[in-house]
Amino acid sequence: MQTKSFKGKVALVTGGSRGIGAGIVRRLAADGASVAFTYSSSVEKALQLVSEIESNGGKALSLQADSASAKELRAAVARTTEVFGTLDIFVSNAGILTRGTIDSYTLEDFDRIVAINVRAAFVGIQAAAQEMNDGGRIVVIGSNTAIRTAFPGASVYSMTKAALVGLVRGAAIDLAPRAITVNNVQPGPTATDMTSGLAELVKTLIPLKRMGDVSEVASFVSYLASEEAGFITGASLTIDGGYVA
Repeated sequence: MQTKSFKGKVALVTGGSRGIGAGIVRRLAADGASVAFTYSSSVEKALQLVSEIESNGGKALSLQADSASAKELRAAVARTTEVFGTLDIFVSNAGILTRGTIDSYTLEDFDRIVAINVRAAFVGIQAAAQEMNDGGRIVVIGSNTAIRTAFPGASVYSMTKAALVGLVRGAAIDLAPRAITVNNVQPGPTATDMTSGLAELVKTLIPLKRMGDVSEVASFVSYLASEEAGFITGASLTIDGGYVA
C-alpha cells in the first residue's frame, strides 16, 4: 500500500527515463516525493515520464546528463536542489552492460563501463552527500552478477557490480555520523525492454520460474528510502527470485 510517506521529500534518480530507473521514479513520485531524474539520450521517454507524473499530481524534473561525466552529474545534483530546495533521497541507477570475454574486451569498453558503473556511483554519492539533509537515504542499483557471473562475456560487468559492494560498505560508515544510510540493491533478471529476449532462458535458472518485475525492485528501493529502514546501512541486498540461492 502506498502511503505517501515521502511527502515533502526530494529524490534524484540517475538513469531514470526507462527500465528499472523509470520504475523507481514512478514509485517515489507515487509515494509523494518530488523526483528529479537524469537521462542520457532518451529525450522523448524522459518528457513522457515527467508528463505522466505531473498528470497524476506529482512533481518531476528531467535532467540530461551523461553519467560518465563528473561535471554533468554534479550539475544534476546542484540543479535538483536549486529547483526543489533540498535533497533527501539519491538513487544511483545509471549503468551499462557491454559484453565480451576477457581475452577480447577492449580497453575503451573497459574504461567506459567502469566510468558509468563505478566512477559515476562514487561521484553521485559524493555530490549527493554534500547537498543532502542529515538522515537522508542513498541507494545504489547493483546486480546479482556481483555474486554469480554465470555466463561468458560478463566478467567486466560483474567486476563493476562487485566494486559497488565495497563502495557502499565504506560510504555507509563514512556517512553514519549524519544518519545517512547507504545501501546496494542487487536485482537479478528483470523484465525490461533490454531483457525481453531472456524470458525463456531465465525460467530454467530462477527457482521462481520468472523474471522480476520493475515494480518489485522499485518497491524495495522505496522501502530502503523510508524511515522504516533507518537501521539498514552498508548492506547489499539481492532481489532475484532465488537465482543465487
